[in-house]
Amino acid sequence: MSGTTGAHAVLRTLVDGGIDVCFSNPGTSEMHLVAEMVATPEMRLVLCLFEGVATGAADGYGRMAEKPAATLLHLGPGLGNGVANLHNARRAGTALVNIVGDHATYHRAFDAPLNSDIAALAGAVSKWVGRPESAARAGADTAEAIAAATSAVGHLPGGVATLILPSDVCWSTGGAAAPVPAPAPAPLDEQAVERVAKLLLGTEGCVLLVGGANMRRAGLNAAGRIAAATGADLLAEKSPARHERGAGIPRLDRLPYPRDLAAARLAGARHLVLAGARSPVAFFAYPGQPSTLLPDGCEVHDLGSDPAALARLAELVAPRTAPVVAEAERPGLPSGELTAEKAAAVLGALMPEGAIVVDEAITSDQWLPEYTAGAPVHDWLNITGGSIGMGLPVATGAAVACPDRPVISLEADGSAMYTPQALWTQSREALDVTTVIFDNASYAILDGELRRLGAFQGADVQRSRSLIDIPGLDFVALANGMGVPATRARTAEEFTAQLRRALAEPGPHLIDAVVPPVSS
Repeated sequence: MSGTTGAHAVLRTLVDGGIDVCFSNPGTSEMHLVAEMVATPEMRLVLCLFEGVATGAADGYGRMAEKPAATLLHLGPGLGNGVANLHNARRAGTALVNIVGDHATYHRAFDAPLNSDIAALAGAVSKWVGRPESAARAGADTAEAIAAATSAVGHLPGGVATLILPSDVCWSTGGAAAPVPAPAPAPLDEQAVERVAKLLLGTEGCVLLVGGANMRRAGLNAAGRIAAATGADLLAEKSPARHERGAGIPRLDRLPYPRDLAAARLAGARHLVLAGARSPVAFFAYPGQPSTLLPDGCEVHDLGSDPAALARLAELVAPRTAPVVAEAERPGLPSGELTAEKAAAVLGALMPEGAIVVDEAITSDQWLPEYTAGAPVHDWLNITGGSIGMGLPVATGAAVACPDRPVISLEADGSAMYTPQALWTQSREALDVTTVIFDNASYAILDGELRRLGAFQGADVQRSRSLIDIPGLDFVALANGMGVPATRARTAEEFTAQLRRALAEPGPHLIDAVVPPVSS
């Protein structure tokens, strides 16, 4: 029998399969895996103080590196702590190998305190779940997890594959590394592309809704050419996982968040062509309102998520047409009391070329698209699944993936309190992340939802503030306590000076931008 342990087989299969970063919050059951990771020089082990940071960081890494990272979580409760950001990763189509340690196979029958149904928990956020029951299966199941994570399904280029590893599988011998099968590319449906081409050339009232991998420069150029040649209305999905934008790239408005605004934006559409996006639905249900955002009678035509389909469509309908691109322009620097709008102007004025912007500003982000559209080319990462607490972790993972690029994390104060432990990892790893907290001391998005529902009237409106207001948070003290230099800005001039300094200096920084609340 081979003297190779299951843990060694797992690590060799991961590294040979191209996975060389693991965001980790391990416990006792994972110590053999940790020991193998430490002994494997090709593997970078990034310690996180909370599982939601580890899973969110793996999501950010995968979006920017375009290959999966691994996570390492401790049993069912550790997985439970990481589920929210695995949900966002699933909605983003991020390739991610989610490793969860488990009790030894023979120990599970005794129902020890940390015992739980890990597979059931994982199934809610995973496209594949596997659990080898012997060291001999450890390498093969790891290879299967990598293949599942990196394979495209529907609109998603990849997904979360959860590998549950019992501790005795890891410490036992008899393991062997396994090769990862190369995914077979899906053939282009030429007939479907030709049908959409005829539709666009001969029909009015067409909307081209772009998302997924088509939100990169090549896809946006193809979409821009199609719109310019056919007159189709060009629109982007609400929250693309990664949006390449800036001067020289076609500018796409994103579908608005509020239901009424989104439905109004799509009013009059007779045909909706999907290019990497899902058919749009309301974020939430409202009394007496339909869930779909499409007008009655609108027909949906799905090109799929493969950028080759959109490129081929551009060849057919716009062979000699150039797209309309955003001009290089910067807003002027504002002055006076700081507001979310003025902060957006400062960001647009100072954003460096090649920046990676992680946007979890929530209600404070409404001016950001306008003021940054003409900035140097950058990537914009959004909250894909609506589960807040992704911003700081995703920024952490993006900085690990792209150490030569500045990362700007735009964070709502309430959302920041879900995963502030990410700041510690940013400090420990000396990551170049500048975090801007939009500190309005309020869950302002709830204010907008309460007004839409008409839930409170008269004096109850003021009493509802006890649910919405969140005063007393000291983000400067919190960041400094985790090793991240931090400052506070109350005026546009202070914010400008602090952002200049943070972007010029290596390593992490945090700016507490005190602004009044903005209702969604």
